[in-house]
Amino acid sequence: MTATRILVTGGAGFIGSHYVRTLLGPQGPAGVHVTVLDKLTYAGNPANLDPVREHPRFSLVQGDICDAEAVDRLVAEHHQIVHFAAESHVDRSILGATEFVRTNVGGTQVLLDAALRHHGGRRGVFVHISTDEVYGSIASGSWPETHPLSPSSPYAASKAAADLLALAYHRTHGLDVRVTRCSNNYGPHHFPEKLIPLFITRLLQGRTVPLYGDGLNVRDWLHIDDHVQGVELVRTKGRPGEVYNIGGGTELTNRELASLLLEACGADWGSVEYVTDRKGHDRRYSVDCTKITEELDYRPRKDFATGLAETVAWYRENRDWWEPLRQRAELRPAAR
Repeated sequence: MTATRILVTGGAGFIGSHYVRTLLGPQGPAGVHVTVLDKLTYAGNPANLDPVREHPRFSLVQGDICDAEAVDRLVAEHHQIVHFAAESHVDRSILGATEFVRTNVGGTQVLLDAALRHHGGRRGVFVHISTDEVYGSIASGSWPETHPLSPSSPYAASKAAADLLALAYHRTHGLDVRVTRCSNNYGPHHFPEKLIPLFITRLLQGRTVPLYGDGLNVRDWLHIDDHVQGVELVRTKGRPGEVYNIGGGTELTNRELASLLLEACGADWGSVEYVTDRKGHDRRYSVDCTKITEELDYRPRKDFATGLAETVAWYRENRDWWEPLRQRAELRPAAR
């Protein structure tokens, strides 16, 4: 049987690398060959792929999804694409949106064009990984996939544009595009500019942590294992042209989350500094996961208390992974 060749963009990042390690792990599907395409910018860490580096069905290509010639060569050699690559840090997008539009919109278009050339006449799944932030803020209830998009930040706007572009390629050309929109991820190997790893790493260093505004912004937290489970269900069982929300089912205010992190790291509220709120900071995110639950039998498996404890323990035990990242990156307060 011919192996399914999957091109994973952004596969050296937090979510993409976890997906790759899962695919090539003992519980992964048989006969899958994975190629990672990653530009290896500040958030793409080759060390995230060390566990699969010597796997006979793995390869890593350093490259830019905006490079049409390189992308075309790779897409021609693969059957499916799972597209994680993106500029994703909201604060950075507020300071400058150019790279977000270039990568998130332009890069997605380059991939779609290549997929259309090589997969248009035969089955070739294109899974586009997006975010709940495209919906904007919601005061109560949860967004279904049919909710109009109303992004607040330049990052979210660039992802919304990419979503619509990908879906347009399905409607216009019949390309098998499937879109996922996830809530806030957490877990090991998370670059330490996002809220949970930022708090953990700073607290483990005995430093203060920043909390935006009044700390009452609400987010739904999704363990990386559950996100990867959802993505794989969409890749293998999802319907072309459909959008699937993937949530974790644990809604917390940032203040509630901060309290849990302080306790887990042996610190108190004296370690918290309230900082000026982010511009355009959405108050609450919440995704309705009815569709993926009913169609694909998705269920979050990792309860938040266990997942958070495991995540803190991982950062305690892997300072050699994150300390160099903190030293070389220009980190800014995050409260996504």
